[in-house]
Amino acid sequence: MKFLHKLAISTAIAAALMAGPASAAERIALVVKSLGNGFFDAAAKGAEEAAKEIGDIEVIYTGPTSATAEGQIEIINSLIAQQVDAIAISANDPDALVPVLKKAMDRGIKVISWDSGVAKDGRMLHLNPSDTKLIGETIIKLAADHLPEGGEVAILSASSTATNQNAWIEAAKEVLPTKFPKIKLAAVVYGDDDSVKSTNEAKGLISSYPDLKAIIAPTTVGVVAAAQVVTDQKLIGKINVTGLALPSEFKKFIDNGASEGVALWNPIDLGYSAVYLSDQLVKGKKAEPGATFSIGKVGSITLDDTNAAAMAAPYQFDKSNIEKFSKIY
Repeated sequence: MKFLHKLAISTAIAAALMAGPASAAERIALVVKSLGNGFFDAAAKGAEEAAKEIGDIEVIYTGPTSATAEGQIEIINSLIAQQVDAIAISANDPDALVPVLKKAMDRGIKVISWDSGVAKDGRMLHLNPSDTKLIGETIIKLAADHLPEGGEVAILSASSTATNQNAWIEAAKEVLPTKFPKIKLAAVVYGDDDSVKSTNEAKGLISSYPDLKAIIAPTTVGVVAAAQVVTDQKLIGKINVTGLALPSEFKKFIDNGASEGVALWNPIDLGYSAVYLSDQLVKGKKAEPGATFSIGKVGSITLDDTNAAAMAAPYQFDKSNIEKFSKIY
């Protein structure tokens, strides 16, 4: 009996050695512009949902405390040292991150950008939340729809180097003369996705442009800050705040009339899609123009000649539907 017992143990050990070590879970780092931002917290929920759906994936949700390229570079170097399998990043600067992300790819780490892109040399593919031209037109239309006689509007953006913000603003400027000739863009200012700075910039716009009719903020931090300023200064009905906002954060400003409506894509779907794309790259799928990638329940994307694709069209929120969507994200 002792001989049989020892033989059984020896056989089990041999089988284990032949099989090799147990495979570790795939690790995908979701790197955001800054922590404490409701948009990115929602994206992290979607990332976890995708990881659970696919199986054997650990999501590392991380980002700097303030929206700087330097903070993201430090985090990426740490992720390289940890030998993660993939990095999915919403970039604070399209160019400054390229060297460290190239270093990551040289070490075999798959790199994608999502939401706010990285220059082509610093990533394998990029997922835009929506079509850039459509977003640019949408943010102007949100203001113009409530200004039949036209008037002055201003844009309160995130950082001056944010790839996505700059692209949307340029697209907005392009459609102004042809589709919205009565709308005059008075100024573009930057709040760096910081509540205090965004608040001060909104106050500055109101002070500098006494005929201002709308503040457009294509950033979830800036739009809340601007709406709070309009509320505090008792300018509801005089200045309409609009742009891109999380329904859960912005509902009170639609309820109180500081905003007629806003738009956004689903950040949960963005985080979800980023993990789906990263996983396919880790498993060997090549990112090349014309390649089609699954993004799970969200659908699929086909890469353009820059290895980029858009996820979905932005969705508009107003008094008719804000209650419903504020309970979702």
